[in-house]
Amino acid sequence: MSTLLNTAIDAARKAGSLLKEGLTSDFSVSSKSRFHDLVTEYDLRSERSIMEHIRLQFPDHEILTEESGHHHSEGEITWIIDPLDGTVNFAHGIPFFCISIAAMKDNEILCGVIYSPMTDELFTTELGKGAWCNGMALKVTNKTVLKESFLVTGFPYSVADNPGHCIDHFSHIVSLGIPIRRLGSAALDLAYVAAGRFDGFWEIALQPWDMAAGTLLVREAGGTVIDYAGKNLNVLQSSSIIAGNPFLVKDIQIELQKVDLLYQSGDFHE
Repeated sequence: MSTLLNTAIDAARKAGSLLKEGLTSDFSVSSKSRFHDLVTEYDLRSERSIMEHIRLQFPDHEILTEESGHHHSEGEITWIIDPLDGTVNFAHGIPFFCISIAAMKDNEILCGVIYSPMTDELFTTELGKGAWCNGMALKVTNKTVLKESFLVTGFPYSVADNPGHCIDHFSHIVSLGIPIRRLGSAALDLAYVAAGRFDGFWEIALQPWDMAAGTLLVREAGGTVIDYAGKNLNVLQSSSIIAGNPFLVKDIQIELQKVDLLYQSGDFHE
């Protein structure tokens, strides 16, 4: 494994231990942009821990994190960090959350780590070297029929505003009779797609730290990742994502576009 990946693994495990201990403790919780857009003291403590570990190894690297933003530097590598993906779960004592860390150079993700401390599952990937969970190789599913698939999705904090018709997308996919889960962590959703636990995933209004490590995991596990327009996903530019095995991603996009076309034609009835 590369020094970059080893650094990410060590940082994720250290932060994971912190979060695991914190889950059952008393901690402060506050809202950010909206009532359910939460941040806990453990988001901040995890972020500090990860940043300190990376800076010890690579003091000149740039860092982009969910809580404290962009830390500019002269280095060629940018670390993209979500110190606690699944904060709402964590804040309510639900043990489904993770740490996501990726390293990027010239808009290309070089490696990624997603660590689920409560299950001790460490998802790792390097560009051109496959995707792994606790040392076992990952591979996306080979399901070819969308109506036979098992999908996962998520909603933005602004779901009440129905951004990008996200409520109607969900309703339409459900109406096809497809079982869907909403677990509360986009990073773990992507890791589970890479592991073949889900056939596909879609969501809108995501940030780079939600997608960076998971996007590389899915691709290195043989999957496809695009945005809603069908373009190859760029985590720094795209906010929508469809990920899954190569047989189903286009079919998911087609179903989402059916809703959008109805809106454009004026034929959609809420």
